[in-house]
Formats: sequence, structure tokens, C-alpha cells
Amino acid sequence: MVSQFVSSHAVNLLTNLPFVFPEGTHAIGRLDQQSEGLLLLTTNKKVTRLLFQGAVPHKRTYLVQVKNKVDTSTVKKLAAGITISAKQGAVFSTTPCEIELVQKPVGLFEVGTPLHENVQTSWLLITLTEGKYHQVRKMVAAVNHKCIRLIRVSIEGLELGNMQPGEIKELAEAHFFEQLRLNAV
Repeated sequence: MVSQFVSSHAVNLLTNLPFVFPEGTHAIGRLDQQSEGLLLLTTNKKVTRLLFQGAVPHKRTYLVQVKNKVDTSTVKKLAAGITISAKQGAVFSTTPCEIELVQKPVGLFEVGTPLHENVQTSWLLITLTEGKYHQVRKMVAAVNHKCIRLIRVSIEGLELGNMQPGEIKELAEAHFFEQLRLNAV
């Protein structure tokens, strides 16, 4: 699903979900079509600016499955910050972040075609405070790993938990702002 309500392309959109969204609803921190997980929607136009362009950096955590085994030296390299490609041939050095090797989560919903049983993979939990275009994918590629799955599991205190694809959970505005560490506007 694409994290938008309208598109000129024939793609699955948020409007296809069985929910009546209030007028003016928009996504905060979109996910690309190959990514999964927590997507925040709001009618408050100031939230995106406060969350991603404010003075205080906000954490976003991703569960990432990569092809091949990742060793601890690679985790340390990624956590310290790494150079990735940016727009128009430029390069960008990522800020230090939190990364840990984790086991595949129990009960994780399956998507797509299963990998061949002989394909080795690793799972990483990556917490960033910045979000450049395809940053996580580019980070793991910079250390010679291919991103197989990318699932956003939290933004600050709001967590995906056991929500399933397409599931919608409404939150009271005060709770929403509190979990995102934002002052209500």
C-alpha cells in the first residue's frame, strides 16, 4: 500500500481501507511502497513540522531483515554513522544511531514470496533520529547487505505492537501528542 490517499498510478491507497477518514487527513513520515509498519495519520498540519523539523530530534525505530549474516563489527560501523548516497550524486554522513542484532520476531506476519530455506538473513533493530530518502536501505547497502524487509515499529512512544496490516487505531489527541513528545497545538 502507498501511504497516500490519491495517486495517478494504479496502486493500493489508504482510501482502500475500510475506514472513513476525516477530511484533511494526511500521513506523517510516509513509508515507501516496499516498506511496512507504523504509519501515523492526522488532520493537524503542524504535526509533521513539529515532529520532523523541530528542535528536538524524534526517534523512529525499524525492524530490518537483511540478506546474509551481520557481524558485530558491521553493527558498530552502522551505529557510528556511515556515508550513504544522497540527491544529485552527493553523499551524506548519517548521524550515530542505535542498532542491535535481534532474533526474528515471533508471530511476525509473512508477506510476499518466502525466501529459499538456504538463504541466510539477519534481523536488526535500528533507531534513527533522521530520515533521509531510503536511509535505512542505503545504510545496510553501504555495508554490503541487501534490505529484504523494512518494518517501522515505532515513532517515539507510539508502537506498532501487534497491529496487523491495514488495521487502524484511533488515539485521543492528548495521548497522541504525549506519546510523540510534542506540545499540543
